[in-house]
Amino acid sequence: MSSWLKRKLTAFELFTVDVIYGRSEGARSAVYAAFLHALSWLFSGAAQARLWLYRHRILHDQPLGCLVVVVGNLTVGGTGKTPVVEKFARALRDRGRHVAILSRGYKSKAPPLWKRWWFALTHAAEPPPRIVSDGQTVLLDSEVAGDEPFMLARNLPGVVVLVDKNRVKAGAFAIKKFGCDTLILDDGFQYLPLKGRLNLLLVDKTNPFGNGRLLPRGVLREPIKHLRRASHVFLTKSDGHRDPELEELIREHNPAADIIECAHRPQHLRRFGVADDGTPGAREPLAWLKGRRVLAFSGIATPESFEKFLRDLGAELVARERFLDHYRYGEDDLAALFAQAAREGAECIVTTEKDAVRVAEGHAQPLPLYYLRLEVELIHGADSFEAAVERICFPPHTGPRAAG
Repeated sequence: MSSWLKRKLTAFELFTVDVIYGRSEGARSAVYAAFLHALSWLFSGAAQARLWLYRHRILHDQPLGCLVVVVGNLTVGGTGKTPVVEKFARALRDRGRHVAILSRGYKSKAPPLWKRWWFALTHAAEPPPRIVSDGQTVLLDSEVAGDEPFMLARNLPGVVVLVDKNRVKAGAFAIKKFGCDTLILDDGFQYLPLKGRLNLLLVDKTNPFGNGRLLPRGVLREPIKHLRRASHVFLTKSDGHRDPELEELIREHNPAADIIECAHRPQHLRRFGVADDGTPGAREPLAWLKGRRVLAFSGIATPESFEKFLRDLGAELVARERFLDHYRYGEDDLAALFAQAAREGAECIVTTEKDAVRVAEGHAQPLPLYYLRLEVELIHGADSFEAAVERICFPPHTGPRAAG
């Protein structure tokens, strides 16, 4: 693909995202929004028909005989799901569970077509899932594994991470090969072939359901009324203040679900890359940002929250660059960012941890390049995240060993 065509496609995709999120105005945006609205009716019909087929047992889920925890959302992107999955998996691991995270590997690089054909010709069974981590070693890079699976594998020693569109096959593989007794379906709320005993639904408190419309006119994957399928609702990105209207809406569709409120808290800055001795880059406290001139860039669904973190920490954003969600940065992109930072008089460049795994290795850094590390903190609904895991996965009447 030529660089000109790539730029045009990227610009069109960014325009589409701006229309969906209501960030673009004018006649052209209004006409395009009307077209997307018509398509959303078709999407809604397909989504509800699929759920109806599973609910009436015309299509069947496949139990695997172990504890399955589903973590997902009703919307596309932007709920802060990966840090929740990470913290949940860590808490389960620390309680003696043998955990595997099953991901579809969104935007990951599939094996070449010839390799898939050759495997189909020479094997009777389907190819095994891609092993991002066997619990001891990270075996794939972010391009092959996908951003989130690679991040989770790097941050969670002792947890198996697998990538496959067929999560039933991946779950059976985790049980047989690694002896896992707990499966976490990452972004699995719409994956109906493998039924979860616990369905943890994440709702971004800053923008719960977008404009209330389904894809592609809005950000909803399925109607809001499907909140009823959740066993627990996590309100993410909370500012600490309760929102009675949002809680009432959730209760309207799901009176029984536990509502747990959490915030994504910045922890520290980490210098990109590794030192000469192989250790991770230098860590800086958050206070280091205060008063510094920063260029911020990100390729995530909701860049506003990341940029707000930096401002709240005292950084002066002299420039910001936003890319498509899951955008993979090349050398030209980095060179342009460093050049822009120099023109704007920036002292450093800061991005997100998710973006950091998509930055090309070995690029010269005329200015310090950091990523911001976030972690989840529960603020309402449980005394601590660990208490929530204990209450959710190990109910008092079952105990830890019977929960699976």
